[in-house]
Amino acid sequence: MAQPEFEEVVEDFAFLDDWEDRYRLVIEMGRDMEPLDEALKVPATKVDGCASQVWLHPRIEAGRFHFRGDSDAMIVRGLIAVLRKLYDGLPLGEVAKVDARAELGRLGLNDHLSAQRSNGLRAMIERIRTQAVEAA
Repeated sequence: MAQPEFEEVVEDFAFLDDWEDRYRLVIEMGRDMEPLDEALKVPATKVDGCASQVWLHPRIEAGRFHFRGDSDAMIVRGLIAVLRKLYDGLPLGEVAKVDARAELGRLGLNDHLSAQRSNGLRAMIERIRTQAVEAA
């Protein structure tokens, strides 16, 4: 079962019939996300495998995985916001158990992203999983 915040995204997506509206929602989620401090946009936080520039900065508090992120592309920034709703706040041991492909499939994202964005999304998920495993 996904986090309540992610379930809200699933419900919002189900309410919207048109993919243009869903893309707008994703972009809006990215706009609402606090930008990552420029000092954290360094090679160590940069995600390889993304066509646009992407940075993910993990933070572990009380055994829970938290992260912030940013991108120079609006839709990718929105995808980071979606991933935050999926992963942020989970116990470290639960992060690797999330079937991100299935959860994101509930949104239909697997079928509506370009190949480059899909590859970038996979790279972000892999980075999140790796960071959580290393921290555990």
